Amino acid sequence: MADKFGGISFKTFKRRAMSETQTHPFKPIFDKNSKILILGSFPSVVSRKFGFYYANPQNRFWRVLAQILNVPPPASTEEKIKFLLAHGIAIYDTAISCEIKGSSDAKMTAVVPANLEPIFGGAPIAQVFANGGKAHEICEKYLKNQILNATGKGPVKLPSTSPANANFSFERLVREWKVVAEALKDG
Repeated sequence: MADKFGGISFKTFKRRAMSETQTHPFKPIFDKNSKILILGSFPSVVSRKFGFYYANPQNRFWRVLAQILNVPPPASTEEKIKFLLAHGIAIYDTAISCEIKGSSDAKMTAVVPANLEPIFGGAPIAQVFANGGKAHEICEKYLKNQILNATGKGPVKLPSTSPANANFSFERLVREWKVVAEALKDG
């Protein structure tokens, strides 16, 4: 029976057949003034299609950041980049590639972690925040030493801004994400 599936179990065969290997399609956003780094897990299908971070209009990332910084949310990709850099925020994702079906973090396997050294080498990052449980899990498993060596602190887990995180209202996300604004003031 195992020979029918190339020497692997049916469960493994099925998982591999249902997943697609994806490579991260865009570069990190940072400059020499970036004080904090926010790491997601991996771009969603919508973000991959539109070629930029948190492109799904249902994702609350941009609205939450705008609210905690008391500014209007950016709309275009160019506005989003200017918004991040003007506030000392760098963004990237924890995985440079993975097997994933759709946009579900829970379905991520075969994770290849991102290399954060170019960001840490080009910006005075004082704190790293993980946008959601999967991003934090990947930080802890693969990136913790890079983060500790660069900042002297472990990554801070924040609740995901994804629309899949229905447990958190917009208001509750804003309360939890205020630590980002505080870190920017301290930096």
